[in-house]
Amino acid sequence: MSEKNRNQSNEEDFDAIRKILDGDKSAFTFLQNKYKTRIKSLVRRMIKDPDDVDDLTQEAFIKAYNALETFQFAYNFSAWLYRIASNSCIDFLRKKRFKTISLDQPIGGEDDLYIDVPSEDLTPDVQMISKERKKILNKAIKDLPENYRVIIQMRHRDELDYKEISEKLDIPLGTVKAHLFRARRILYDALVDQKELIRYLNH
Repeated sequence: MSEKNRNQSNEEDFDAIRKILDGDKSAFTFLQNKYKTRIKSLVRRMIKDPDDVDDLTQEAFIKAYNALETFQFAYNFSAWLYRIASNSCIDFLRKKRFKTISLDQPIGGEDDLYIDVPSEDLTPDVQMISKERKKILNKAIKDLPENYRVIIQMRHRDELDYKEISEKLDIPLGTVKAHLFRARRILYDALVDQKELIRYLNH
């Protein structure tokens, strides 16, 4: 890509980001359409399971949307988005390798404490923001219809694959995928609707 085309591409991205920050949610669709194939290709190079590739691709865009307030226009949006996707894959692989306990999963009963392992790379204020954002996400998950909530928790908290969920719930594999898609859509819409509320919580 020539320098002129690269600059033009960056300006298109910046215009879309400004529109989103001004409240035009639909502008994010432009960025998704522009980068989805490239992000999916990046994820596919790191992750083997096609279902995980789809999940992590979608997760990268959701994380990017919720963190747009922190984007610095001195940098390329594409590089910023690639870093988010790459970090998500690394975190996913680390969990798979070491079988770490989810930060959202309590030890023991309902009254037990949740595990919290703050990253050494995060400053105290960013750690606080991360916790607040987690509360908002957990509230959105709690408000899901029960059948969607169960599948979301089995997939992302218990880290079961699609086949395992299908077998445990005794429902078709296609139903699992459809419910997960709809559940993520509801969560995405719920978080977008709270954009003004959580604007300062993005990290």
